[in-house]
Amino acid sequence: MFENLGDRLQNAIHKIKGYGKITEDNISDVMKEIRLALLEADVNYKVVKEFTNKVKEKALGEEVKRSINPGDLFVKIVNDELIELLGGESETINLTGNPAILMMVGLQGSGKTTTTGKLANFLRKKHAKKPLLVACDIYRPAAIDQLKQIGKELNIEVYDEGLNNPVQISKNAIEYAKNNHYDYVIIDTAGRLHIDDALMEELDNIYNEVHPQETFLIIDAMMGQDAINVINGFHEKLKLTGVVITKLDGDTRGGVALSVKHLTNIPIKFIGISEKLDGLDYFDPTRMANRILGMGDIVSLVEKAEEAIDEKEAEKTAKRMQNGKFDLEDFLSTLKQIKRMGPLESLLKLIPGASKLGLNNVKIDPKQMSHIEAIILSMTQEERRHPEIIKASRKTRIAKGSATSVQEVNKLLNQFDQMKKMMKQMKNGNFKMPF
Repeated sequence: MFENLGDRLQNAIHKIKGYGKITEDNISDVMKEIRLALLEADVNYKVVKEFTNKVKEKALGEEVKRSINPGDLFVKIVNDELIELLGGESETINLTGNPAILMMVGLQGSGKTTTTGKLANFLRKKHAKKPLLVACDIYRPAAIDQLKQIGKELNIEVYDEGLNNPVQISKNAIEYAKNNHYDYVIIDTAGRLHIDDALMEELDNIYNEVHPQETFLIIDAMMGQDAINVINGFHEKLKLTGVVITKLDGDTRGGVALSVKHLTNIPIKFIGISEKLDGLDYFDPTRMANRILGMGDIVSLVEKAEEAIDEKEAEKTAKRMQNGKFDLEDFLSTLKQIKRMGPLESLLKLIPGASKLGLNNVKIDPKQMSHIEAIILSMTQEERRHPEIIKASRKTRIAKGSATSVQEVNKLLNQFDQMKKMMKQMKNGNFKMPF
């Protein structure tokens, strides 16, 4: 997300680093590039103008100490202003009710029903609470079936009453949740292709009946600046508590995320980071600003690792590495844990300096990972523990068993051999970087 904007901003800022001091003359071209980068990312013109004026004013007004590089100071100013633009502090979710009631609203096609499932999954993992999904979209064909399918995949119950009145469904669902000890209820409401009186009246009736702790508007990042009008339209009736922006992981300019809080004063609380049902995360302005400016997002990387990696298994593998006993059985275990963290190319983008290292554009075919896994699984346990015994006849058998080729088996074995040599060098302190 924001790769193109990030690259443009980083290239513009890089020019400042070559200057001995920041002046009106040498900053003007840089500010022009920043302005164009933001506009092309579909950031609202008014927001862009205010942002660039603030950055320029602060950059020219700062007294630069001799120990501070002007470029570093400029990066800090841009970073601070980006954080402020994105909302400043990250927002928390209100789960104080018994049960807590979360109402999901939005236009058709915004990803509302899928996001309803993602949110239940996310909160169950983060807060260890018991969710209930409520199907109140009785108009869109197959909307109820879609939510029930999502609930089945996540093993989360879906409450539905078919095509009954949505207000009554909501009321009955909350009573059901209380009687069955659910911690929170997430109501998937109907959407329309555009805001109309009938839609808003129904949503308003549900809102006034259930009094939700949170009312989230789901916005598709590809909607662009029209999203601001949609947010204001819903907020007039429902008193939104937050926005969830979906599809920020796609090929979208995403500028709406940089405009929402500033223009509507409604915080972004969650963002969609992948199409999978675990592809939702809290929106953190500081971490997002850091990623845009190429500083990475180590916190997110660590959080993903903590969720996916078994600590005892990792310690065991680390000891085997240190003792030179790391084998293909250990490699397979590590590979499976890494896969649980999400797509590798997404993880690489979280590394500081990813853009400069060329990691933002790395494409990793998931089939490659699957092929490696299939090859190792086609080996006997003895072959995994002692890869050196794998000769021609064994390679042929493994290739057939994994539906790959002998060449692919050889490639994996050679790469694993190189990795083991590198580990040995690191253990002995003889490892040298290959550049």
